[in-house]
Amino acid sequence: MADSYVRVRGAREHNLRTIDVDIPRDALVAFTGVSGSGKSSLAFGTLYAEAQRRYFESVAPYARRLIHQVGAPKVEDITGLPPAVALEQRRSAPTARSSVGTVTTLSNTLRMLFSRAGDYPHGTTERLDSDAFSPNTAAGACPRCHGLGTVHRVTEDSLVPDPAVSIRDGAIAAWPGAWQGKNLRDILAALGHDTDRPWHELPQADRDWILFTDEQPVVTVHPVRDAGRIQRPYQGQYMSARRYVLHTFADSKSDTLRKRVQGFLIAEPCPVCDGRRLRPEALAVTFAGHDIATLAGLPLGALAELLRPTAQRPDDDAAPTLARDLVARIEVLTELGLGYLSMDRPAPTLSAGELQRLRLATQLRSGLFGVVYVLDEPSAGLHPADTESLLTVLNRLKEAGNSLFVVEHDMDVVRRADWIVDIGPRAGEHGGQVLHSGPVAGLAHAAASATRRFLFATEPPAERTPRSPSGALTLHGVTLHNLSGLDAAFPLGVFTAVTGVSGSGKTTLVTRVLAETVREHLGTPASEASESEPDTGPTARAQLTGAQGLEAIDRLVRVDQKPIGRTPRSNLATYTGLFDAVRKAFAATDEARARGYTAGRFSFNVAAGRCETCQGEGFVAVELLFLPGTYAPCTACHGARYQPETLEITYRDRTIADVLALTVDDAAGFLADIPAAARSLRTLQDVGLGYLRLGQPATELSGGEAQRIKLATELQRARRGHTLYLLDEPTTGLHPADTEVLLRQLHGLVDAGNTVVVVEHDMGVVAGADHIIDLGPGGGADGGRIVAAGTPSEVAAAADSRTAPYLARRRARPEPS
Repeated sequence: MADSYVRVRGAREHNLRTIDVDIPRDALVAFTGVSGSGKSSLAFGTLYAEAQRRYFESVAPYARRLIHQVGAPKVEDITGLPPAVALEQRRSAPTARSSVGTVTTLSNTLRMLFSRAGDYPHGTTERLDSDAFSPNTAAGACPRCHGLGTVHRVTEDSLVPDPAVSIRDGAIAAWPGAWQGKNLRDILAALGHDTDRPWHELPQADRDWILFTDEQPVVTVHPVRDAGRIQRPYQGQYMSARRYVLHTFADSKSDTLRKRVQGFLIAEPCPVCDGRRLRPEALAVTFAGHDIATLAGLPLGALAELLRPTAQRPDDDAAPTLARDLVARIEVLTELGLGYLSMDRPAPTLSAGELQRLRLATQLRSGLFGVVYVLDEPSAGLHPADTESLLTVLNRLKEAGNSLFVVEHDMDVVRRADWIVDIGPRAGEHGGQVLHSGPVAGLAHAAASATRRFLFATEPPAERTPRSPSGALTLHGVTLHNLSGLDAAFPLGVFTAVTGVSGSGKTTLVTRVLAETVREHLGTPASEASESEPDTGPTARAQLTGAQGLEAIDRLVRVDQKPIGRTPRSNLATYTGLFDAVRKAFAATDEARARGYTAGRFSFNVAAGRCETCQGEGFVAVELLFLPGTYAPCTACHGARYQPETLEITYRDRTIADVLALTVDDAAGFLADIPAAARSLRTLQDVGLGYLRLGQPATELSGGEAQRIKLATELQRARRGHTLYLLDEPTTGLHPADTEVLLRQLHGLVDAGNTVVVVEHDMGVVAGADHIIDLGPGGGADGGRIVAAGTPSEVAAAADSRTAPYLARRRARPEPS
């Protein structure tokens, strides 16, 4: 009989210690272990990478030559490995044109339905091609908004927020800072405008010309500079505030500049298509009495109901066949708890968990069998009520003849697995060993396993007395997305968990409404209050009728899971600022001083010392033409990032590249006598990131790791006043043992007098909160209401809450999810 196991021999990718392991096919296999233990290195870095490499070997020679640049996983031998499909928690930033419909390809079928079976206006003789129903094609996009549905404009109020100040004092806030802003102000003075009068005292005609003119006059400017500085006249060209903002938003390559000017833009529905994104001739075609924009805007569950009568008709034309396909595919999405999404929902507004479930549903309909699906935390972002549906879908994939290798931290999912591969015992160089590979029950005998304690726990958790709040921050009449006239009270000085099923409105309430309200009260620029927001242009603003308690907040810190960088150039050493201290230490060595090397020489962002082949990234981009691009180690510096001359300088016998290769734990000892670096390293250890390498590229970090790096960066700063910390699912990607470490830090922030609000699905975290706000009862239009609020014991007894039964079970027996 054929061998039914995938047999791995000598795997040593990343921290794997030349491991041998046998894994059954046609089974649901859970890979477990603390963060950084090596489970992803085995599942993705070894098994999936080798399956992908073997597939690549079968393609055309030209493609093979490109693919060889990527390299092969470090493993001696793998037998019994079928083709593999990976569904990772990608946290890339999809464009505003990407949507639920494009990710799932549902929009293709819907467009075909309108093209083939739509009702055309009387007198139309020719049917439109399906491309004419897409806002992403020239044939279909509205010519005014280019298929985006919105147009951007500026007003005097948006460009000049404080009309009481003068131009010289910065009345035109939309203008750039530093020299460029001074240049524009000096040009205005040279043109004869009074730059010292308060803005509102200037004649309206002058104000309109300054802000909105398309003229670009050139004048001679005689700058006024500090005494002793050379003052030479120069030719300066004027650019109005409107022209500057629109030009920067449309053409700038700098995300920072784009996000800055975005705050001065007002987004409005396109006046030509009324925000519907399509040409009039496409919108004139209807199906079941509705145009395609209306159907794309319906929740998927409602769309399936509308299409069901057509799907049940005999096949007398194309409509029943296409409608049946749409209904069947939507039913899978609904089963995964995504029925609240609409087809036109922009992809950048989706969570990583939602994106992965969309891709999972697409695979379920693909009809593949004999495939290994390698999944990265499919339960991430899922309420416990939705986890049951997820397991049903995973089992259907398995029953279709596939194998599922799942990297997972949710103990409810792990308990339902057929087989478990537990890696550990700890992270980084202290992990990389297979502690158990076998049926789940067998893990009970693996004494070194950190997973065992949580998987087989039977004792009820220790009851903790909720803290008493010092006040409350109350929002009244909140209206945004599915929140409509909502009143919400966030107690101050305590730990609050905001819960609810996917799509219930949690993230909208916390990271949009609460964050924006506090930010505006503090006068903090949007770019400082939040990081790496998807660049989708100006977005809808929340409407409130009032807010109380804001005066108690002195500072806002938002910690999200968006990447700390999009290329290998970004890493935790540069993000936390500790690398500045390291570079100064290298520049202070005798050899560096003798050569005249400054700290800049040891920056891989400066041409003087970096490897020019990879521009200091250590990796080069490999374009695979017909596949997504990837990165491969630089062939010149082999990943070191620096020129050979720079690497001749050592600090305590280590080069700058050697230091970047150290783990946080190792670096904490090596750099203990450099206070600035030691403080950063200590906070990274406190949030459980001791296993990461200092120079680990941002592209290799999970969303949970990126979030904890941001949190560590905040923890190392001197705290002042009362800070409000907002975190969006901080336990995503964390083993329950790592969650304990993180919670100690978060509760420590509350003990220090601050307020912490988390959006969370982990019932262990929720049970330990002081206060819970539960939204629901469902997602989308069925959500947006507070169904329960109070202490964990009060919410666990709430009758209408979908969270209550899971919270009650967690309080009775510790089943960390």
